[in-house]
Amino acid sequence: MELIILGATFFGFLVLGVPVAFAIGLSAICTILYEGLPVAVIFQQMMSGMNIFSFLAIPFFVFSGELMLHGGVADKIVQLAKNLVGHIRGGLGMSNVVACTLFGGVSGSPVADVSAMGAVMIPMMKKEGFDTDYAVNVTTHASLVGALMPTSHNMIIYALAAGGKVSIGALIAAGLLPAMVLMVCMLVAAYAVAVKRGYPAGKFPGWAEVFRSFAAALPGLLIVGIILAGILSGVFTATESAAVAVTYTILLTFFIYRTMTLPNFLRAAAKAVKTTGVVLLLIGVSTMFQYLMGLYEVADFAGDLMSKVSSQPWIIFLLINVILFLLGTFMDMAATILICTPIFLPIAMKAGMDPVQFGMLMLINCALGLNTPPVGTTQFVGCAIGGISVGAVMRTIMPFYAALIAALMFVTYVPAFSLWLPRLLMGYKG
Repeated sequence: MELIILGATFFGFLVLGVPVAFAIGLSAICTILYEGLPVAVIFQQMMSGMNIFSFLAIPFFVFSGELMLHGGVADKIVQLAKNLVGHIRGGLGMSNVVACTLFGGVSGSPVADVSAMGAVMIPMMKKEGFDTDYAVNVTTHASLVGALMPTSHNMIIYALAAGGKVSIGALIAAGLLPAMVLMVCMLVAAYAVAVKRGYPAGKFPGWAEVFRSFAAALPGLLIVGIILAGILSGVFTATESAAVAVTYTILLTFFIYRTMTLPNFLRAAAKAVKTTGVVLLLIGVSTMFQYLMGLYEVADFAGDLMSKVSSQPWIIFLLINVILFLLGTFMDMAATILICTPIFLPIAMKAGMDPVQFGMLMLINCALGLNTPPVGTTQFVGCAIGGISVGAVMRTIMPFYAALIAALMFVTYVPAFSLWLPRLLMGYKG
């Protein structure tokens, strides 16, 4: 009965339109009151969930991404991407994919990625004669790669939700190849749609211009290399790397590019504080939820249920993907990671999947949810920038969705995409 109350109240609050964080907290409170546990358990669990040293990386990575967004780094990355692939058919679409991948590497946030790239690329593509739905779909889907990059704070959340089963450093190294797979799949989709619609190709500016734009964008792109090199060499920990990222970003935007202004700096700081507050609230209430799921053995129950459906690992992995995708359509990315990891990670590991590989699977599924109504944060931002309705974008979304699902299948069923780099660079034994 307690488990029924927990599940029914949670989904009931979501259906009523209650924000996810409050739906999680209220459902946990209802269950605790029914169980007759002391109300102090609520606060104890919330504080224990938020009072973790590794969580210091979250506000730093968020702040670094906001500084990149407001510090004019996007323009230099866009120019580099345009010079590299703008001469291919549908060149601006291809440039958009590359630019979103590069900026996702320095921001670590799909929402920041679509905000920065969308503000530059969507109006540019419309001006050059590209359809608005194409411009929005390319931008919103390509921006999801930010969830897999070294600066992604969602990796920190997953590592802690996994309960010590995986290191943050291994996750950071693991995300690079899946991010490249995602980029290639998106390039194929963007090119295929461009050919079908007869979009024109641009002109190649010459290698001199390519190298010039690369030199201009290189200081911003170096943040990925600094984080990886620092962690792999042992100079600083994954948590400390987030503080290094902020320091470097401040120096870059104020003193190298000289594009940061005081109003933009204050806006970046305010947005980082707001985002961090939301994430920590989700972590706190989700800790209560996880406590109750552990108390009622939800993971064991779900594992037994799936084993009755099939004992084949590939079917179990497919079921996990479907469930995560459905949950991600109406839950925030952080909430999905915090709630679903304790349930599905033990099931996936029992079926033979490494926790690092499962982390990549989880992040891609959650990223898919960011581009799917009714939550669909990145899609809403892209549609707002493009001045087009979500319905109009959804009508032509399938080629881009197919690209994302293809990338998800590669990561799910080919472990080497997730595990090769951690094993090569860190001696990971998983």
